[in-house]
Amino acid sequence: MNTAQTSDYLKLHFIVFLWGSTAVIGKLISIPAVEMIFYRMLLASIGMIALMLIKKENFLIPTKDIIKLLLVGILVATHWIAFFVSGQISTASVSLVGFATASLWTAIIEPLSNRKKIQPLEIGLGIFVIIGLYIIFSFDFEYFLGLGLGIFSGILIAIFAVINSHLVRRIPSTTITMYEMLGGFLFTVAFLPIYKMFWATGGELQLSPTQLDWLYISILAIVCSVYAYSLSVELMKKISVFTIQLALNLEPLYGIVMAVILLNEGKYLNISFYIGTAIIFLAVLLYPYLRNRLVKSDFA
Repeated sequence: MNTAQTSDYLKLHFIVFLWGSTAVIGKLISIPAVEMIFYRMLLASIGMIALMLIKKENFLIPTKDIIKLLLVGILVATHWIAFFVSGQISTASVSLVGFATASLWTAIIEPLSNRKKIQPLEIGLGIFVIIGLYIIFSFDFEYFLGLGLGIFSGILIAIFAVINSHLVRRIPSTTITMYEMLGGFLFTVAFLPIYKMFWATGGELQLSPTQLDWLYISILAIVCSVYAYSLSVELMKKISVFTIQLALNLEPLYGIVMAVILLNEGKYLNISFYIGTAIIFLAVLLYPYLRNRLVKSDFA
């Protein structure tokens, strides 16, 4: 492996590290998740527009595609809200384990969207993930709602990924992300009055972040979204899809390690959580290798 390749792999894992850190950063923000996502979507939208202007990318695409992308942005916003609410009412580690099930949902949704049969390998992955979740839930586990929201966020991001895999074939990836961030922001704006009426603490929105909150939200929006995304697009031109997929599966693992070290979350979780989590990650990390070998054997 030459110096350039080593640099690309280090950049890839740095991006995964950034994405894995979002759950920890979310725990450090004092305002609720919905208000935080409102600001994150706003800053990410501005950042993506600025990036497209700097790169002189084309904003003009068919109106029907703009509508589709804005609607997909609702998925992104809902995913982020579910993910960060999960972390706020439980722990960052719990939200990340729920999110880790995204590989299972993608393995099921992707063949269905392409009108293909679900293969035994995907079924096996599902069985292992279900076993892991059963072990977590079957013992003295107090974060049922948190884990449930984390799993829901994993389902949403899987749907989002499958939809984007079709859209990216004919629309520039930067344009896709810009409109999706904008769609998520507009959805959050429309959702705030409903949220205020039914769920906001004391019936009031908390739209006054502290200076430290602004720092963390800016990191989420600019560093973890705009910067990490633009760099990942460049790396996709140099690194195989298989390698990228394997690295992305490490995202929740990196996040849990950070949560245990930085937030001392180990004291809140029992042994059954770690056993179940280990089974889920074993399945998630083995899946790309087994699928890659299966594809190779089909063409051997």
